Amino acid sequence: MKKTSLILAAAVIMASACKSDKKESKANETSKKPDTTAMTSLEGSWQNLLNGENLENWKAFNADSISDQWQVKDGVLAFTPAEGKRESTENLISKNSYTNFELSLEWKISEAGNSGIMWGVQESEEFSEPYLTGPEIQILDNKLHPDAKNGPIRQAGALYDMMPPSEDKSRNAGEWNKTVIRINHKTNKGSVRLNGTLITEFPVHGEEWSKLVENSKFKDWEDFGKSREGHIALQDHGNKVWFRNIKIKDLD
Repeated sequence: MKKTSLILAAAVIMASACKSDKKESKANETSKKPDTTAMTSLEGSWQNLLNGENLENWKAFNADSISDQWQVKDGVLAFTPAEGKRESTENLISKNSYTNFELSLEWKISEAGNSGIMWGVQESEEFSEPYLTGPEIQILDNKLHPDAKNGPIRQAGALYDMMPPSEDKSRNAGEWNKTVIRINHKTNKGSVRLNGTLITEFPVHGEEWSKLVENSKFKDWEDFGKSREGHIALQDHGNKVWFRNIKIKDLD
């Protein structure tokens, strides 16, 4: 009788321990998931520019509607250029304009692909492309795209044709990269972090900025980089590109 009682007691203890282990395991799994509520509470001003379902925070540059070249599925924004000869590009721009901000996003590029992220973009019929007004942080397959042969100043993470990254921290085509762009006109500082490493720093206005423009392909572009306030743009460069976890916060 005593032996039976001991066996029953042991079984109860083991069952209790198993339940405890399952609870702990479940808690650990939960802790690995991003807590966006806590992030919002701590940061205070982060705004999701991609809600994971649609493009309500975006519009096509100089157009009233967005084609199915841009699609959101399972939290990922994918650009797939239409087949055949296209009459024009279809760049996306944020509906809101920003001046001093921190932009965080993840991207991956197709093999030998090219794209970019711009800020200070002005939308007008006189501008056929966002890059005519907005400086660009390069997205590129550094291994296979021909522009990479022009040096780091044209490679992933560069302030395109103006300031090269200090090192190549990009991943292979088809792999996710995380870019954090910080633009602050109050401190006259811009920076790029790629996959956790600060790789690019630059002024954003004034004499030093003008020198960078003067030594670039943009030196004769009258409206390039002149506006402190403007839209964020995601570039259609004719190659497949994907974005996710796009968020922004004002630094004002």
